[in-house]
Amino acid sequence: MRFLKTLAIAGAATTLAACSTVTSTTASDNAQEQPPVVESFSPLTGLPESVPTPVLIVKLDNTRSAQPHAGLKDADVVYVEEVEYGITRLAAVFSSTIPVRIGPTRSARITDIDLTAQYGSPAFAFSGVQRKMWPAINDSTVVDVSPNKYASAYFRDHDRRIPYNLFLNGPKVLAWAAEKGVSDDKNIGFVFSPEIPDGGTTNTGAKMKWSEASAEFTYVPASGLYNVALNGINATAEESTSQQQAATVVIQNVVQTQSKYWDKGGGNTPHAATIGSGTAIVLRDGKSYNVTWNRPTADAGTTFTMANGSPMPFKPGQQWVVLLNSKTPATLLPLPSPAPSTASKAPAAI
Repeated sequence: MRFLKTLAIAGAATTLAACSTVTSTTASDNAQEQPPVVESFSPLTGLPESVPTPVLIVKLDNTRSAQPHAGLKDADVVYVEEVEYGITRLAAVFSSTIPVRIGPTRSARITDIDLTAQYGSPAFAFSGVQRKMWPAINDSTVVDVSPNKYASAYFRDHDRRIPYNLFLNGPKVLAWAAEKGVSDDKNIGFVFSPEIPDGGTTNTGAKMKWSEASAEFTYVPASGLYNVALNGINATAEESTSQQQAATVVIQNVVQTQSKYWDKGGGNTPHAATIGSGTAIVLRDGKSYNVTWNRPTADAGTTFTMANGSPMPFKPGQQWVVLLNSKTPATLLPLPSPAPSTASKAPAAI
């Protein structure tokens, strides 16, 4: 993670120090110089972080029956990915804050294997997978913390109906995963800056539709964030009435193909290619930017580059990344039309 504003300030300070001239000697000159305080930032959110923290990635159901989600407002990064029958699921990345209750948890998909690899060896929580996919999980870089490995970290909420009632205890599962060598947060290619980059197109957000799902992000000028709506419902937190909001929204166009995995009903699991390159739209501060993305290998992060060749800076905060089939473009939401003038017209001359 690079923080553009911090680097610029540090560079200016270095320049000023190099240009100064000492003209007299004082007692303070003999005092031991204190090293500069270097503020560190999360590579996942761009917000201040004192020390690196372990990464937990949780697969969440994303149908109407799953809402409201528990713990999602504390995620650092949220991915939206298509699964069978045109519905979507979420992969929520936690590191800065680990909620005690996260869910509802659902099963993993083949797209998750490549997607999670850029995080190193994160703890990966999911309800299970079909039998044919277990070898892919076992051969991946993740630390498997599914109920298959650590069932006592999961529990059913009987106020919800199956299969939308499986939750996990985040701190408990991470404590167990620590013994397995789970990775701390690290640079996954994101660049952050609170400054709004030049260019872009002013709009109010974007909407994406699948055959049985939708995601909409609407800019709120008062907060400088995007309200999240999933499947036509404003996304709120189970633990509070607060609106789910995103600081940056990335619509990453990916090549999506049919995988070798099918469910019992005959639905195919699509595979979204997150290794490679392509185009993307980045939303921040009420603007959209057309960028390119690149990820050369599984263990490399994903970089986003503006048309002028400079890194696309994300706004610090919670990041949402929608993995969208490149054949299904997103709809950008235009600015509201100006209200018609109510001024009375002068009578026409006779």
